Amino acid sequence: MKIVTMLMLAVCFTFCAATIIFCAEETKAPEIKNSEAKPPEKPPEDKVTGSASMAVLNRYIFRGYEIGKSGLVFQPSLSASYKGFSATFWGNIDTNQRNTTTAAFNAREEGKKGWDETDLTLNYTYTIQKLSLTGGYIYYNLKYAEDTEEFFLTFAYDMLTKPTLSIYQDVSAYPGTYINLSFAHSLPVYKDVTLDLGASFGYEFGQGNFWKTYEQSTGGYTGSKYKALQDGMVKAGLTIPVTKAFSIQPVAQYYFPLSGDASRTMGYDTNGNKIAYNHNGYVPYSLVGGVNFAFNF
Repeated sequence: MKIVTMLMLAVCFTFCAATIIFCAEETKAPEIKNSEAKPPEKPPEDKVTGSASMAVLNRYIFRGYEIGKSGLVFQPSLSASYKGFSATFWGNIDTNQRNTTTAAFNAREEGKKGWDETDLTLNYTYTIQKLSLTGGYIYYNLKYAEDTEEFFLTFAYDMLTKPTLSIYQDVSAYPGTYINLSFAHSLPVYKDVTLDLGASFGYEFGQGNFWKTYEQSTGGYTGSKYKALQDGMVKAGLTIPVTKAFSIQPVAQYYFPLSGDASRTMGYDTNGNKIAYNHNGYVPYSLVGGVNFAFNF
């Protein structure tokens, strides 16, 4: 009995001693952590970011429509962003302005070099995890058509192929809705050089009288309002960083009609020009190539 009692006392003593030591270490632990803790870092300050670019292309295609077709075009762009808000200035300079089924230049401007379009875009982007929502406004100042305005909404999801759905609503000269679904993916090629692939598909839904289609029986635009799968586009390019801020981006884009109505023409007028079924013009098969110079700041 004495041996058992002594063993029990020894076990109790060991347990109590271990408990005291453990509690003492637990009490001291916060002091050690506090002594080694670093002061909290200041959150990064919000600052204005932006980019400037200049694209040089063999022609200007917009939503499948042919705007500039017979000379080089220069497209400068300047944008700035702050806390989700962005403003972008974009322009088009055509070295050989020509009339198309979409663009109509006056006699003084046709065949000459000119700055024929200036776009101003204002927008705000809100991000929810991988989903980005962007809403904005675009003002189009045009020399080859009537000035107009659009509001737009874009949904983009950050995953493989980066699917992006954009909806544009013209509220001025050409009331109508244009919907575009696009995809993009970049693959590493060598060091920081990437191969950039993309594709997009558009749908046009005209709502105002401007969008009435051509009727052979009347010889004018008196038919139903145009609505059709509009334009498709596939592209491939490279992004070649020269410095951390400056890069060169050669690109090739191929545009094509997505439906018979999009490419449909109704013969020729008295001047030998094609008459488009869609009052705003038809979508031809077009290969666009060139290079973009981009600087980020």
